[in-house]
Amino acid sequence: MQIADGGRLLLAVDAGSNQVSVLRIQPDGSLRLASVVSSVGVLPVSIAVHGTLVYVANASPADSDYTGFRVTPWGSLTPVPGSTVSLPAAAQPGDVLFNGTGTKLVGTRVGTSQIGSSPVADQQTAPCWVTISPDGRYLFAVNTGSGTISRYSIAPGGALTLLGSTQVSANGGVGAVDPGLSPDGRFLYVNESKISSVGAFAVSGGGNLTELPGSPTPLPAGATPAGIAVS
Repeated sequence: MQIADGGRLLLAVDAGSNQVSVLRIQPDGSLRLASVVSSVGVLPVSIAVHGTLVYVANASPADSDYTGFRVTPWGSLTPVPGSTVSLPAAAQPGDVLFNGTGTKLVGTRVGTSQIGSSPVADQQTAPCWVTISPDGRYLFAVNTGSGTISRYSIAPGGALTLLGSTQVSANGGVGAVDPGLSPDGRFLYVNESKISSVGAFAVSGGGNLTELPGSPTPLPAGATPAGIAVS
């Protein structure tokens, strides 16, 4: 899910119905359905928003792609002609997001363990989730299969350079999923779903990560975390 139009719209993909839903966020926080459209593909798994531009990752095993849309302030969603970027059959796209200026789109290829349309080898297993630092200089990818966080530098032109990988906690590394950065970019938080905990890392110069003392923090008994958001 993603928030758009200054916090007035919520956009969500539905892999089961191959659709994208737009909901209006009411003043009291409740939601009202505004529109539902086809994802112009099969098995949409993630969505990215920058201004009025929206991109969806369709993860069909036979025909995966990224497809663009435009969203209006009243919640109408329209496909952008010629925007679809086809991916190799084995790509299995996962998370997709824009950089801070909306000039670059970054996506994970879980099936081939690569990042973005370049693509850049991750040298790990199943990079499912990514986040970009607020200053646009670093990208972090959580590798669900190998229990690590890959660190990349981002060149002014958008090219990625793999800096290395940092191990998530020994107990919960494999199965870790969604990451989130603090607004100032100083801390990275990771959903360690395997052990129902949240890992915390300090981000230092050069995009290096250091796990904080006491990390990971366990969630209440019975919790089954699936995502993370940092404000």
